[in-house]
Amino acid sequence: MSHVSVLLHEAVNGLAITKGDIVLDGTLGGGGHTEEICKRFGADVKLYATDRDSDAIERSQKRLSGAACQVSFFNKNFRDMDTVVPSGVDKILLDLGLSSDQLDTSGRGFTFRKDEPLKMTMGAGMKEEVLTAEIIVNEWEESSIADIIYGYGEERYAKRIAKEIVLAREFGPIKTTFALASIIAKAVPVSYRKGRIHPATRTFQAIRIAVNDELGSLKEGLTKAYALLRPRGRIAVISFHSLEDRIVKHFFKDMAALGTANIVTKRPIVPTEEEIQHNPRARSAKLRILEKK
Repeated sequence: MSHVSVLLHEAVNGLAITKGDIVLDGTLGGGGHTEEICKRFGADVKLYATDRDSDAIERSQKRLSGAACQVSFFNKNFRDMDTVVPSGVDKILLDLGLSSDQLDTSGRGFTFRKDEPLKMTMGAGMKEEVLTAEIIVNEWEESSIADIIYGYGEERYAKRIAKEIVLAREFGPIKTTFALASIIAKAVPVSYRKGRIHPATRTFQAIRIAVNDELGSLKEGLTKAYALLRPRGRIAVISFHSLEDRIVKHFFKDMAALGTANIVTKRPIVPTEEEIQHNPRARSAKLRILEKK
């Protein structure tokens, strides 16, 4: 499945980009949002694009090679955006979802629908990323595994799943996505296996968040993004699960309460039914936008 950018037009429209703006796409991913900005504004804007996944950078460079705008690419986590942009920024976009390329073709174990090594590291070949999903499931204590599955995945059967993981690893290390998904399915009730979502969905999400410190990155990234924004600058954030959305919502509210910003989206913008039909992965997306005074 090729990558389809979620809430593409809503996000670009909401940024209210104008001629001469400096725009930062902090989560380049498949490059769809940056490509749309290039199509609309061409050389009238200056674009910076970051992604911690070097594969994503390479794919997007090829995709944007003929674009009529100037894009500077950086293989960095958006939490380090202050090391990329030399001065202030007018518009910042953060799309917190995984691209279809990362899910389907990275080979790093993000999906339980393919049998892949249990890595779940966002950065391809980034040396500082030493924690992997394999380390978590094979070396962490049962209580710690249960805590992240419940805390980051909001999984009601977290304790049962953690217990089954610890029992299973006594017979040998858990090394693949299929092995982990099978253990999770064994741990939960039969009725849960037949539910609307795959029983491994929340556990895989939780482990991925822990491996990549996604919530820590988001909190730090929002703080730095706001500091970089020029007056009347906007930041748009697309989140895909409640923990992310809660962090964004509270940060925006805090800035508004200080009297230094206005919340543009009183309620989050969500995909239309038509978009969800064309791209089911969009169903949980929420877009929030903040403007600095």
